[in-house]
Amino acid sequence: MSLSLYVDTDRWRAHQRALLAEFPGLVPVAKGNGYGLGNLRLAQEAQLLGSDLLAVGTAAEAAEVLAAGYPGEVLVLTPYRVGEPTVALPRPDDGRRVLRTVAGLEALRALAGARVVVECMTGMRRHGIARADLAHCAQAAGPADGTCSSTGGGGTIEGFALHLPLDRPDRSSPVAEVADWVAAITGAGLPAGTVYLSHLSAAGVAELAGHHPRTVFRSRIGTRLWLGDVAALEARAAVLDVTPVRRGERYGYRQHRAPADGHLLVVSGGTAHGIGMEAPKYLHGMLPRLKGIAKAGLATVNRTLSPYQWGGRQLWFAEPPHMQVSILFLPGGAKPPVVGDELVVTVRHTTTHFDRVLDRQARALPSDPAGPHSSTATDSSSTGASPWTSPGASRGASTGVSRGADQSTTPSTGAVGT
Repeated sequence: MSLSLYVDTDRWRAHQRALLAEFPGLVPVAKGNGYGLGNLRLAQEAQLLGSDLLAVGTAAEAAEVLAAGYPGEVLVLTPYRVGEPTVALPRPDDGRRVLRTVAGLEALRALAGARVVVECMTGMRRHGIARADLAHCAQAAGPADGTCSSTGGGGTIEGFALHLPLDRPDRSSPVAEVADWVAAITGAGLPAGTVYLSHLSAAGVAELAGHHPRTVFRSRIGTRLWLGDVAALEARAAVLDVTPVRRGERYGYRQHRAPADGHLLVVSGGTAHGIGMEAPKYLHGMLPRLKGIAKAGLATVNRTLSPYQWGGRQLWFAEPPHMQVSILFLPGGAKPPVVGDELVVTVRHTTTHFDRVLDRQARALPSDPAGPHSSTATDSSSTGASPWTSPGASRGASTGVSRGADQSTTPSTGAVGT
């Protein structure tokens, strides 16, 4: 039994369409673990949205979605580095459908004949070309038709990209930062026909479009597109075993004593799924800091709240999560679940690997005493909504998409980055 992600498909897609209307020309982002849903599923959703371009994190991810049948163009967000390993593409002509990001002149020169987007060094200071180097871009780039020039021209520039900070404690204007870069690009004699943006509001994009009518501003959005309506997604973990314990009885790997009478719940989801593997957080204000101190203090006496809930209450880990399961302590007095029931789990989708992703319809789920939940789930491949599926994808005998379904392609010919 599995750690499952249930998708209220109609609501989820309605949110996507609303965001697309808010950000014309939106470029969906599918990278990493696919925001918990898998990159191939997100590529299918991007096609349903009518997007002509999908942004992915790495060249390997570009090869994966192209091999699975994604028909559009693909933008690789991670900048190309000279000498990086070549990633094969499934078909010889797929290279013309891939846009590589470059963050310096050396990479621009190296990608002869390739289509490139130049990343600019914003206030993020993560990577990007310096303003002083813009004047040399035209000389380093190849001809506009994408052919290799006899003078050793590099990649063909098809746009510029600006990855902006999320917070601005100095109260600086993100619109002004983008406008300054557009002015610098055009001032260097480069075409600013398309500028890709990350982390700018719809109002900011509209303001820029009004001031720069010859430039198309396209927002690259991932988290807000796929995870923006939290009520459309629900993670649930199957109960695998329920064992009564008395106060003082020993259990688990470390043989700790039960703090009171109750039940030990063995549930799906462990460190291999990302359960208990918490990412660092940047804290603002006194209250979050005090909560962090309290949480750390409880951890020193082996008291750690789990992300699992039953009966409307958050449960404690009985001991640290195992690789594929977790053991929880349910105090006495609460009605325990039975094997096969599911517990709601609050997880960070970008660090969680679900065993299956299921589309479902609303129906009362009687097992959890906290209240009714949707339970009728169908395999997304059987709904007729997905225009293509991964070749050789592994699917379980029951409904749902197995994690292996997003890891099944083997490119053969062509290459990314050469």
